[in-house]
Amino acid sequence: MSLLLTGALLLFGGASAWANPGHPALASIIAQVDAGHFQAANAAIDSALEQADVAADQRQALLFQRERMRRIELDFTLDADDVKARVRKQIPDLTDAEFAKWNAAGLFEHMTIDGRTLYFKRSPGNLFRLSPEAVARRAVQTPITDGPMEALNEHQRAIFHAALAEHRSSVLPQRVRMTQTLKVAADAVPAGETVRAWIPYPQAVPGQQEDIRYLASEPAKHQIAPASAPQRTVYLEKPAVAGQATTFSVTYELTLLAQYHAIDPARVQPETITPELAPFVAERAPHIVFTDAMRAFSRKVVGDEKNPYRIAQKLFAAVDQIPWAGAREYSTISNISDYALHAGHADCGQQTLLLMTLLRLNGIPTRWQSGMVFAADGSGYSNIHDWGYLYLAPYGWVPMDVTTGRLHPAAGDDPALEWFYLGGLDNWRIAFNDDFDRRFEPPKQHFRSDDVDSQRGEAEWRGGNVYFDQLDYDFDWHVLPAGHGRGDN
Repeated sequence: MSLLLTGALLLFGGASAWANPGHPALASIIAQVDAGHFQAANAAIDSALEQADVAADQRQALLFQRERMRRIELDFTLDADDVKARVRKQIPDLTDAEFAKWNAAGLFEHMTIDGRTLYFKRSPGNLFRLSPEAVARRAVQTPITDGPMEALNEHQRAIFHAALAEHRSSVLPQRVRMTQTLKVAADAVPAGETVRAWIPYPQAVPGQQEDIRYLASEPAKHQIAPASAPQRTVYLEKPAVAGQATTFSVTYELTLLAQYHAIDPARVQPETITPELAPFVAERAPHIVFTDAMRAFSRKVVGDEKNPYRIAQKLFAAVDQIPWAGAREYSTISNISDYALHAGHADCGQQTLLLMTLLRLNGIPTRWQSGMVFAADGSGYSNIHDWGYLYLAPYGWVPMDVTTGRLHPAAGDDPALEWFYLGGLDNWRIAFNDDFDRRFEPPKQHFRSDDVDSQRGEAEWRGGNVYFDQLDYDFDWHVLPAGHGRGDN
């Protein structure tokens, strides 16, 4: 395949393979997979594929359910004894009765797959995110670490005060040089075959990230998706070599600006939904759906409130109360917002999709943004992260980060800092995506490893996708001196 891949979009090269299911049996098959009835689902897929009139997109959607089952089995690898053994590394005297109590409370995520109960591989560690009782039982009390923005700090205070003093919503620019690396495991692709890779690349967002300048890549030949691409990437190719990992990288610079919008609730009015805003208050299956449970939760939280900002505050606070926990792969979940509503825990993208769904249900436009976060304090911290935007008249689009959530102002702080992340955003983050579940440019030929988000990178060869169990990724960044360089978006 040539580097300058052109032509019609290839089926399901990035968008969710169930976004437009088509085949009448597919909804039933999805439900069977969700219920752990894998043998029955596989039989139904076989039967559906044998029909002579199966369209190409329907065939792909059916095949994706088979791939989804494979991915679920990679996430759910532990039995009860495995979970107990891992928890006992921190709680040596864990009893079976304690395990049973915590298991009954839903603290160990699990599925029953064809009669066998299997636990999510991250559930032993997630226990200590979800249960203060379990934390208190640990033999050694070590702190559970969060990102540097999780608690109110001097950087957030500086953003807040600079925005108010300068009467601007975008402040404190910093220039950053970033190198992102994607590594395909040795022999994951046969020697001599061309490995195709997509590494996330920054969006050009006025007032948030500007002056983007490509510096280098490995290999040097590359294709940067246009600025209009909602999930922007750099496309690269390299042949696989026997016994060696296949490594790709891209280096760039950009200017990151922090944001704070001083929102006066009294000024906020319900927005007239124009054709331009209409998509941002609409359902978007499979992950933004106004289910009966979603409507009931919204009514309980919102009550009789009519002011859009006050509604947003109530919903933001409610979603923020959901504990963060390490997440299973998004491509394995049939409806992420519904999952976040019921699972008892959620990660950043799951919380964001839940909040987006609830806000849209209440007529408040929302959209997605995601990428990575880092620390400029020398700690070496970085992570992938998701957040979003909401539209409030007369302020327009303002950011929201429900996972970082409400802050806790200290004595002497302005109380408005509590809601910093409902209208504000730090600039220790890079946005790669302005939407979710969108095809790459150029598109993939095979199913993506993450068909919702794009942060770690993706790879494939002519024989199929390279899944996350055979991929690794890394970020390496440097904050540059003030005034360093300007580039092109």
